[in-house]
Amino acid sequence: LVANPWQQKTETIETEKVTRPFLVLGLLLLTLLTTTVIGAGLSGVTAQQLENNSSLLLQGLPYSLGLIAILGLHEFSHYFTAVKYKIKTTLPYFIPIPFFLGTFGAFIQMRSPVPTRKALFDVAVAGPLGGIIIAIPLLFWGLSLSEIVPLTNQSSLLNFQALNPQFSFLLSIVAKLALGGDLIAGKAIHLHPLAVAGYVGIIVTALNLMPVGQLDGGHIVHAMYGQKTAIIIGQLTRLFMFILALVQPDFLLWAIILLLMPVSDQPALNDVTELDNKRDLLGLFSLALLLSILLPLPEAVARWWGM
Repeated sequence: LVANPWQQKTETIETEKVTRPFLVLGLLLLTLLTTTVIGAGLSGVTAQQLENNSSLLLQGLPYSLGLIAILGLHEFSHYFTAVKYKIKTTLPYFIPIPFFLGTFGAFIQMRSPVPTRKALFDVAVAGPLGGIIIAIPLLFWGLSLSEIVPLTNQSSLLNFQALNPQFSFLLSIVAKLALGGDLIAGKAIHLHPLAVAGYVGIIVTALNLMPVGQLDGGHIVHAMYGQKTAIIIGQLTRLFMFILALVQPDFLLWAIILLLMPVSDQPALNDVTELDNKRDLLGLFSLALLLSILLPLPEAVARWWGM
């Protein structure tokens, strides 16, 4: 049997059209630039100082490289799992912006149907788990370099100069391990740029794990319980987020995003065969991870830890 060279050439062209490596690389380099500029600002470098001394831009690299590593590992975990199941997919596209965090994140596009609920689950869960594996160590490292400051009324989820760690149970645990007895009641954290990257990483993980529609969490509950049950879970999640936003206004934007998002996603080609027990447990772990990031530190635990 002789291979058809024209067929191989066609497959190579189709692969290049799907992966588009030059576009991927260009967006990555632009995102590296925008996040490095933002990171320099987080480290205290002003625009005027940057104009006078461009080498100060290097101070933004801890934030930039940390954030890109987290987002990149998240998306490449999706990508390689999709490739394993022979699902046509793009390489990760980073989205650069010249303000806020320097990026709106990254994404891949799957260009062929998902064959089974098992494949749907594996592709969905791979991203958040891949991202969190590097986000938590970077967060710990960054927190160990951060400063403890007085808690103020301006402390919020995105106030990196005075972040109240009690906003998140997981953040509280990592902060206490990194800062020890210095982190006491009435104190907040002025995040080092690397800590900002790790913190943004766990926030992005939480948003992706929301069990709604085409988010990773939506795919996970779809694969675990079927599409009809996943739609019900998605509606309940929307309601829960609006209730949470009444208590913590920082979550209002999240609640609006979930409201605008469809609660159903595309079914797998075989959308009947259920998952095995191992994947069900992993799915429950991912939802527990979401709650550990989303829910605040209980008062009783805070008093016990002296926070």
